[in-house]
Formats: sequence, structure tokens, C-alpha cells
Amino acid sequence: MSRTTPPRPFDVAALFPQLASLARPATRLHPLPGSPSAHDSSVGGPLLWPADEPWPHCEGPHEWDRVNAPLSPEDVRQWRRNRAAAESRRRRDPGGSWATPEELAAEERLMAGRPWPEGPVPMLPVAQLYARDIPLLSPPGQSRADLLQVLWCPFDHPAHPRTALFWRSAAEVIDVLGTPPEPPAVQFPGYLPEPCLFTPEQITEYPSYLELDKELQEQLGDWSRWQAAGPALDSSYEVAPEELYMDMLSVSPGWKTGGWSRWGLTDPMPRLCPSCGTGMDPLLTIASTEWNDGTESWAPEEEQTDPTPLLPGTPPANFTMLDLARGYDLQLHVCPVSTDHPHLELIQ
Repeated sequence: MSRTTPPRPFDVAALFPQLASLARPATRLHPLPGSPSAHDSSVGGPLLWPADEPWPHCEGPHEWDRVNAPLSPEDVRQWRRNRAAAESRRRRDPGGSWATPEELAAEERLMAGRPWPEGPVPMLPVAQLYARDIPLLSPPGQSRADLLQVLWCPFDHPAHPRTALFWRSAAEVIDVLGTPPEPPAVQFPGYLPEPCLFTPEQITEYPSYLELDKELQEQLGDWSRWQAAGPALDSSYEVAPEELYMDMLSVSPGWKTGGWSRWGLTDPMPRLCPSCGTGMDPLLTIASTEWNDGTESWAPEEEQTDPTPLLPGTPPANFTMLDLARGYDLQLHVCPVSTDHPHLELIQ
């Protein structure tokens, strides 16, 4: 499997030379449905976790809003299997039944939810990335780690899951933990990732429009400066050419490592390490969807010609089934000085 980002309509740095020095490499991860092992780079797959190392737990607090009935991870998996089975039947027989009696009974049981958990909650595996698969992935400081593992507590703290990062050397893991503990419940189904394999692709990004200086923002807002792009220029952006930059030419959507931070929910803010004050770097973007109506130009060529089926109501290319803060992304930033320094979580 591979995924290829279509070429950008033109070289934006040739039109606006000040952007050239701001180019950064990024790796689009393109998660796709699969059955990963502990030796794969993946979303929601098993981790290469040492058998003699305690599994991380979240101490809380885990407060219940008394609106959403929590489900167990297996409840969520059953709900997804039932939806997939129903959709398969509907494709074969559009006039047939939406659900079997067994599925309806299971739905009724699932809607009742689970008891709200008390005490520490086992964290869920979210992502595992091997440096051999993502060449730009490197640990902060002098660490020789070649494997990044990301876990989270599947409850809001306060508005999204709390994450934990672990850097390790894969060669040092001899005995792998077979069956890690799972939390008794998750706050939302969208906090349980569906297993996917990564199909990494290197691209080039430029800063968010909101991070550019005023002079460059003014240049990007001047339609006459875009005319040199010729026939490749989309005239529908004439009234707001800066949106052309934001939609097609700057920060890619979806899961990625490196590159630039995406902004929009808030204005850019300082990202300084609380331990040493050093500016923090974008590490990993955990996305609710790979692209949307405003970023369709980033949809991989393979998805445009032969789309992978999704369940009804699922956002475009949301193979991980994650839904963060109603469709936003969780961006993790790290201090370049040391893996021991805390990381930063940013919803945008």
C-alpha cells in the first residue's frame, strides 16, 4: 500500500521568496485499516512493551458529566462490527433490514453503558512509530531511542485525553508484554483508535498564515502577486487569496510527524518548555480526519481514484475512527533538549 499527496498546484516559495527559508519537512502518516503487530508502526495496535515494565495508568480525576454513558473498549468494537455488518447488508440488499434482532439487542445493551470507573485507569495504546519507518523521527536530546510509543487516558482532562510518551530502543525489548490491561470504560467511542498501519510519505510544509509576519501576510493577501502562477491559479480565491495558501499550500491535514503546527481554533501561542524555557517542536499530530471540505486538495491520489470504504457518517478518510474535540486534531510538541522534559498537548 502507498499513499501519494497530489503535487501542489504551483511552487508557492517561487511566488513569495520569503517563504523559502521557512520550508520544513514533514511526514504524512496516512493510517489505513490493517492488523498491526508489535513490530509495526501503527495506530491502535499492540505495543512493543517490555513484559517486566509496569503498564501506565492514569490516576485521574475521572469526572462523569452524567450525559454520556461510558462504554468498554469491547463494547465499542462490537458496536463498530455491528455497524459494518449492517452497512454490508445494505449494500447487498438496499431494501433489506437495517439490523438483525441480535444486533438490536446488542445495541440496547450498549446504550445502557458501563459504570463510571473509580481509581487508576489503564491507558490505551494510541500510536507506535519506529524510526526506521519515519526517517525524520528522532528523540530529543542525546537519546538513542528508535521507537516512540504514545498512550492516552480515554477520558477528558479536561477537554481531551491526557497523553503519555515513551521513547525506547526496540532492540532492548526482549520479552514483550502479551496482553496489556484495558480500561473498564472509555468516555467516548471516538477515544478508542481502530487498528491501522501507517504508510509514511515525505512532504514539505510552510508555516500557518497566522504565524507569518505582517509583511508576508499582506503579500499573501494581494491577489496581484499571485498572477505569476498562471493557469494553475484557482480564481475562486480572488476575494481571499490567503485562504488559498492556508487550504492548499502551507500545513497538511491529517496524521503527521514534524512540519509546522496548525492553528485556527486559537491564535498562535508560545510553546515553551516548562522545564527549561526552550521553544518546543511539533512531534506528532493525532488527527480526527485526514482531510475535509477545505483541504480536499490534500486527499491522496489513491483515495481519489479508488476510495477505501467507510461507515456511513464517518468523516473523510477517518480510518482510525478517532474523534477529538468534535473533529479537531491533538498536536503533541516536545522540548528538543531532553526526553525527560514534559511535552505539550494542543487542540487545533
